[in-house]
Amino acid sequence: MSFDIAIGLASDRGPRERNEDFAAVQRPQDAREAAKGWIVALADGVSGQPGHPGEGGGRMAAQTTVGALVRDYHATPRHWDTTVALDRLIAAQNGWLAHHNRRGERSALTTLSAVVLQGGGYTVAHVGDSRVWLIREGQATQLTQDHAIDQSDFARLTRAIGLDDTVRVDYAQGDLRAGDRLLLTSDGVHGPLRASQLAELAMGEDAQAAAEALVRAALEAGGRDNATALLVLVRAPGTADYDDLLRGAQRLPVPPRLKAGDLLDGLRITALVADNGVHRLFRARRDEDVGDLRPLALKTLAEARGDDPQERAMLAHEGWVTRRVGDHPGLVRGHETPDASALYLLADWHDGRTLEDLMAEGRPALADFLAAAGEIAAALGRLHRAGIVHRDIKPGNLHLGDDGRWRLLDLGVALSGHEPEALRDLHAGTPSYINPEQWDDPPAPADAGSDLFALGVTLYQWLTGRLPYGEIEPYQRGRYRHDPRPPSRLRPDVPIWLDRLLLKAVHREAAARFETADELLLALERGASRPLPAAGGSALARRNPLAAWQLAFGLSALLNLLLLVWLLFLPR
Repeated sequence: MSFDIAIGLASDRGPRERNEDFAAVQRPQDAREAAKGWIVALADGVSGQPGHPGEGGGRMAAQTTVGALVRDYHATPRHWDTTVALDRLIAAQNGWLAHHNRRGERSALTTLSAVVLQGGGYTVAHVGDSRVWLIREGQATQLTQDHAIDQSDFARLTRAIGLDDTVRVDYAQGDLRAGDRLLLTSDGVHGPLRASQLAELAMGEDAQAAAEALVRAALEAGGRDNATALLVLVRAPGTADYDDLLRGAQRLPVPPRLKAGDLLDGLRITALVADNGVHRLFRARRDEDVGDLRPLALKTLAEARGDDPQERAMLAHEGWVTRRVGDHPGLVRGHETPDASALYLLADWHDGRTLEDLMAEGRPALADFLAAAGEIAAALGRLHRAGIVHRDIKPGNLHLGDDGRWRLLDLGVALSGHEPEALRDLHAGTPSYINPEQWDDPPAPADAGSDLFALGVTLYQWLTGRLPYGEIEPYQRGRYRHDPRPPSRLRPDVPIWLDRLLLKAVHREAAARFETADELLLALERGASRPLPAAGGSALARRNPLAAWQLAFGLSALLNLLLLVWLLFLPR
């Protein structure tokens, strides 16, 4: 969901001869620009005194600075962080204006206060003594700091656009709620008015009328400068994106140790489900006065890991991925937590059992196995089409709900292209289910094929009760010395077409496996009607290089022995 906002803008020259304030708003024009959000900016130009060569240059400085920023912001690369995009645009404008001032034509400076509204939050960039305010529930909070020294009848700027060859920009970020107001003011407005007056005048539902009331009140209070107010009324914030979640993850505290019966942000804890020393998983529900009593899963960090920024970033990434794909069948739906007072993730809870639990009860009937395999492959295909690699497919992460639906669990080590570097560099997964290429030196990166191999290992194990390559111990290099036995050798009721399918899924050579989850699903659906060709065994040199060298050495020794016998004993 994109922002639903209303804009109000009013400006008056007041008792001055000219108005050197300038403000502008730029909304996104298409889906690509929507990802970068809205941008609003206000500048208060500073000229020389009347008769000075710089007279009137402030308007030019303010207009070109705001114009360049709002015009070019959406043209910056999409992968740039918001603060990086703002910083580079402001630095370029500052360099141009400083060069202009050095030429001595019309010396001019300007303040700049800009706000980007993106995802579910805001980013402020600020230089000078114009201001940005956040007005929430009738209270005005100043988000910027003035870069000026107050003197008897004027303020001398210590930072401004065009003052020096380089400029230091202040940045601030935060979350937005429905009903919030962001107010940008020049000193002609906030100079004569107190913060409480700004908040009161800005609370109207008509943003334009409120902006005009602010300027009018400032001039009536004796303002002696240009007066400009740019008001942004947030009727509904946008959907939180990964940057919003990451900011919240680094800012929010970790909840205290929770127990059954505790209340957190209207969520009643009903049970501790798991605690691995890094994460804690709870079952919870909304408190009775909310009315929705469906169970929820609440995941957070243990107190001992609460100060680790990498763990916080990885938890934020998991929350973002879960929300991004959770509306797909076969995946768990995540919930937004815009008013969270602590760091946690919230998702649907599904009663049921994992495949690991079911495997302890024995081998499945073929009909149940085939139905489950098709449903799981379809869910994995949806995940891959969303650009997500799971990286830890195994029996413990496949869940059969009481509603009869299979789901993929635990996206904690998933890759999305936005993951933190620490998560990307992690050699994630359970060793016995990791594809052979990830044990190479150097290891191949995990990809969709890694998930397909892990799913093949899981299905082979469920059907036969054995791992195709045996147990691989953690922290040891994987060894795939022998090709897997056909499942029908372990279960005579397994048809040959299913033999071929599973052996293809877990083949030692990546090129011989399924390329996509949809290809695996199609093979399952076709079954015996269009069986796959038998996959050839992998080469000995690939499976066991040492054995290949031993064989070559043995043949060489035998040939040399035969040659020696011929030379010594056979007649010439």
